Amino acid sequence: MKIFKLLSVLLDYPGDGVLEALRALAGDDPQGFVAGTDAAGLLSEIETRELAGFMATLLARPGTEVQAEYVQAFDLTAEHSLHLTHHLFGEEKSRGPALIDLGEFYRSYGLKADEKELPDYLPVILEFVSTLSLDEARVFLADVSKVLKVLADNLEQSGSPYAPLVRIIENQGSLARLAA
Repeated sequence: MKIFKLLSVLLDYPGDGVLEALRALAGDDPQGFVAGTDAAGLLSEIETRELAGFMATLLARPGTEVQAEYVQAFDLTAEHSLHLTHHLFGEEKSRGPALIDLGEFYRSYGLKADEKELPDYLPVILEFVSTLSLDEARVFLADVSKVLKVLADNLEQSGSPYAPLVRIIENQGSLARLAA
């Protein structure tokens, strides 16, 4: 599902090449780009507008400004860590086995995780989720929804523009609970 891939890209470090590629893909119509990326219709109308608005703002700003904001939001604030097990275990030793288990889980689906990044990094998780069926994706996201809620709440409290992206992901896991 391309929408999870897009969210993965938007939550990863916004390098110059990524920003250029997004500008080329979205052009002058981020709303149309987001709608076209969400062929499965997973997003609500409000979520589509929020995501398109985030992209429009992101792409209208200089890359160095976007990169500095990203580093401030995610790299310098522990409560905003995109490494989800950090929110559960902090830096405890018990975090290691959870990371190993998650990496093994990915491998059971034939996905070779990026060795430069830990398997609990939200963009890596979204890459994995993008390869699953809709039902599997929602069940997987439901398993991490409590952590996503904490992360989204923390981002909202600080006024981060990334908060709506995490909330959208959290909502996809919440839909699994509603359907059950």
